[in-house]
Amino acid sequence: MNKAFVKEDDDIAERLPDRAVSPHPNLVTAKGLALIGQLIGKLKEEQDGAKSEADSHALARIARDLRYWNARQATAQLTEPSPGDTVQFGSTVTFRRMDGRTLSYRIVGIDEADPAKGTLSYVSPAAQALLGREVGEEIEIGGVRAEITGLS
Repeated sequence: MNKAFVKEDDDIAERLPDRAVSPHPNLVTAKGLALIGQLIGKLKEEQDGAKSEADSHALARIARDLRYWNARQATAQLTEPSPGDTVQFGSTVTFRRMDGRTLSYRIVGIDEADPAKGTLSYVSPAAQALLGREVGEEIEIGGVRAEITGLS
């Protein structure tokens, strides 16, 4: 192919900007730490495939993601709840809103959080309203009052 039809920077390895890292401590549950390890393994497999296909765009994305997840793994602080009667990191808390809805969430690390799957980041406003509270206490989350009804 004539060089006139090829972008000059096609031969230059792409480096994507790093993903933003939270300024909060990198607290993780045992499950969260295992998930990080699995994700790193999956990314390394994808990297091998992208190398064999000479896919520079995929390699740049994977390299960026590996930098992020390797850093998260290196800074992870394994934290599990200790026995007690208060909501803490790693606790699963159930609460009943004043409209009658009952919800349960586990309070986890930033990267493990997925509210649709029942996990909240410990830095989220909802988790902050729950942390340190006990069963029977009333809280306010997003302008809605609720009562903590269970803790495990």
